[in-house]
Amino acid sequence: MSSTSYRFIIADDHPLFRGALRQTLETQYPDASIEEAGALEDVTSRLEKDGDADLILLDLTMPGMRGFSGLMYLRAQYAGVPVVVVSANEEPQAIRRAIEFGASGFIPKSHGIEVIRQAISEVMSGNMWTPPDVDLKADDGSDDLVQRLSTLTPQQVRVLMMLSEGLLNKQIAYELSVSEATVKAHVSAILQKLGVESRTQAVIAASKIEAGQWQLGGETQEAAGA
Repeated sequence: MSSTSYRFIIADDHPLFRGALRQTLETQYPDASIEEAGALEDVTSRLEKDGDADLILLDLTMPGMRGFSGLMYLRAQYAGVPVVVVSANEEPQAIRRAIEFGASGFIPKSHGIEVIRQAISEVMSGNMWTPPDVDLKADDGSDDLVQRLSTLTPQQVRVLMMLSEGLLNKQIAYELSVSEATVKAHVSAILQKLGVESRTQAVIAASKIEAGQWQLGGETQEAAGA
């Protein structure tokens, strides 16, 4: 199949790794359009201009991501665009969660070029790819939270991300160009969907979608007080 019409977005804040992925894609799909982004905001701005992308290769820790929140937002807002997570985090929990939040694949950064090329090819053929030794069916006790978080709309995900950053309603309203009343409505909907009673509890829930931090502990308590 010709790669002439393919459009890839490489989203990673490390230029050297972006360059390595670009080289891999250029070899595999020499006629494709390849764009680079160093933050979640760069990805969304590109998709707002043209949402017709064939694949996003997404790092979990670049600016704006907030754990899996960025993945959740992209999958909710641009459901037709496949996303493959390419991450230094190789924990089985992180891989399972990425797939549950809608990723089409998960490629550990430690894997060689040939494996990365094979994984991308699998996803471009309509399949899912994860490391073969990872059990995607294992349960770590957070399935209910995952299901609740998955019901959030794209705008609610953005509001939750901003709550986690400690922003006030008026600040969120300014960032999203909406009224404070709209933000309050989103916050109320978030609390209801997550089954919590306060913003702090919502932030704690949000902190549990950080890769590898699924149990309440020091990180989540710190996030709650942010």
